[in-house]
Amino acid sequence: MALPDLDALIAEVDRTCEVAHRPGGHEQPDWLALLASAAELASQLQVLADDLVEDYVEHCRLHGISWTDIGAALGVTRQAVQQRFHAPHKRYTPEVLTEELQQAMAHMKQAAMQHRNNYIGTEHLLWGLTSEGNSATALLAAAGADPEEIHRAVGDRLSMGASQAAERIAWTPYSRKAIALAEEQAEQSGAELIGCDHLLLGIAEIGRGAGGTVLIEAGLGADRLRKTHTG
Repeated sequence: MALPDLDALIAEVDRTCEVAHRPGGHEQPDWLALLASAAELASQLQVLADDLVEDYVEHCRLHGISWTDIGAALGVTRQAVQQRFHAPHKRYTPEVLTEELQQAMAHMKQAAMQHRNNYIGTEHLLWGLTSEGNSATALLAAAGADPEEIHRAVGDRLSMGASQAAERIAWTPYSRKAIALAEEQAEQSGAELIGCDHLLLGIAEIGRGAGGTVLIEAGLGADRLRKTHTG
């Protein structure tokens, strides 16, 4: 994958900053508006960079690598890397998930292993949620979408990796955020357990990653799914 160079980033700021170019034939754009847009883009890139590093720190810890060695790889001390990444990620036991969601998670892990992926991203989440009928597919259908089409679309985003797909596969930061949002949605709706529909809403709320992109391209943004879910 070719990384964008500075010229490409400048072009993106110029293209997306709608308020920068003044009407009426003014030669000078609004440089402050462009600066604000550039800062926002830089912030988004930094978030992506941080998520990338965090994902691989998680894998290192899962596979027994010490904080000292992780710090050395990142060029910082053990104390520094622990302070940044040591906050434990919440684990969701089967007791807090519906049977449907437990089955969907089995499909998610199976998809990751079959594609030799050493992670579970939002594409795996959406694949699992649409592998068979459940509250997520019912929500998609109620929103006017064909769950099977969504399943095929996300299947096209599953890429073959080079991992041996160990039993302990880490969830990516976006996936962890999606289930955290699903838990919030379940609590707000008064549900005792986290369901497939709640996780679907979490993926849509993120709006990032392959799974979120599939939903957005299908016109299934968070607002639409949320209104359908509460309606």
